[in-house]
Amino acid sequence: MNPQKCLECGDAFKGRIDKKFCSDYCRNTHNNKINRDSKNLIRNTNNRLRKNYKVLSNLNTTGKTKVTRSKLISNNFDFNFFTSIYTTKTNNVYYYIYDQGYLELDNEVYLLIKRD
Repeated sequence: MNPQKCLECGDAFKGRIDKKFCSDYCRNTHNNKINRDSKNLIRNTNNRLRKNYKVLSNLNTTGKTKVTRSKLISNNFDFNFFTSIYTTKTNNVYYYIYDQGYLELDNEVYLLIKRD
């Protein structure tokens, strides 16, 4: 059997014909390098969602609360990140971050709600 070369470190090794790496360390290192960009995007998005969720949870202690847009922004809420949209029969659009939602009312006032 001819020795194969590890895709990560280039060392020769013996093993199954379809084996690509000399060790688990090299396999993990190689795959982490390949997936780094997509993992960063996912990590950053999840962090932003987590922060938005925390803002809504902290402001909406009763399950249904009205707040101003400036109050949300002063708490670093980012309106670009949410997990789902729900449109009612009357065309009201609720944006949700998991079970915490908000609806834009008039004069930059928002209704915060918690879905059961």
